[in-house]
Amino acid sequence: MGVLLRPDAEAAQSDEELLDAYSRAVIRAVHLVGPAVVKIDVGRHSGSGVIFTPDGFLLTNSHVIDSTARVSATLTDGRSIPSEVIARDASTDLAVLRAAGSSLPWACLGDSRRVLVGQVAVAIGNPYGFQHSVTAGVVSAIGRSLRSRSGRIIDDVIQTDAALNPGNSGGPLVTTAGDVIGINTAMLPEAQGLCFAIASRTAEFVASRLIRDGRIRRSYIGVVGQNVPIPRALARAQQLAASSGVFVASVEEGSPAAAAGVRDGDVILGLGDDPVSGVDDLHRLLTDEHIGRPSPLTILRAAERRTLIVVPAESQRN
Repeated sequence: MGVLLRPDAEAAQSDEELLDAYSRAVIRAVHLVGPAVVKIDVGRHSGSGVIFTPDGFLLTNSHVIDSTARVSATLTDGRSIPSEVIARDASTDLAVLRAAGSSLPWACLGDSRRVLVGQVAVAIGNPYGFQHSVTAGVVSAIGRSLRSRSGRIIDDVIQTDAALNPGNSGGPLVTTAGDVIGINTAMLPEAQGLCFAIASRTAEFVASRLIRDGRIRRSYIGVVGQNVPIPRALARAQQLAASSGVFVASVEEGSPAAAAGVRDGDVILGLGDDPVSGVDDLHRLLTDEHIGRPSPLTILRAAERRTLIVVPAESQRN
């Protein structure tokens, strides 16, 4: 004979089932990825990282390791493993290390393009040195932009409300299926529930280049610039779609910009077929694809639109 539940009892049972399902999902994610999460000790501070290949390559934040060549990585089973810094990229706040040893646990990098706003996100790391701490929340937004410590913009950043604290940096953001969808990088201390992770798609690209080349190749033209608005009347007269550009404060001597004839006071409006509305746009466009390739540089000079040909060179800054 079945038991007849009152409506409030049925609701309570339903809530328990939902909570159990949520708990099981988080537990599964931690079970799958947790062993691959390491505590990174660098001098007086520590951070987090995640092993993402069977042969011991691990990802963390560039700001966690700074310029240190060797660090110690501690696994959840207590093993402390010497690790060598392969390369780092301050512009995306990512670094790749190689952990010594064999039969190391590792986690899979997922496809961050399939991430949906509202899905459960689990952060694993070592906040304030408390090893292997777990927080859970949801993906609050995708496609955010975040300024790195080098001043460049990191695109395609995942926003989450899974709580992060100092020491979580470099740890993974994980789906309930155990896929790493991001590398936790920052939180806003003055806000609650605003935490950010570098999307796994970006992390995978950067890691592959750091392992292969030891650096991320970018181009540069050699100008110091600042964002400047373009008066509407001037924009109409010159048939400009942009309402702002990059004011050239100075041109580096012997640089590609100098060779192209760029002068102090010019306003950059476009590179190639792409508009430039500000310094961040110019940074985004100066990829390795432009190295050594003649490209049209659209400028305003004395209220007149002109096109110069610039050949970006490879940047030596990392």
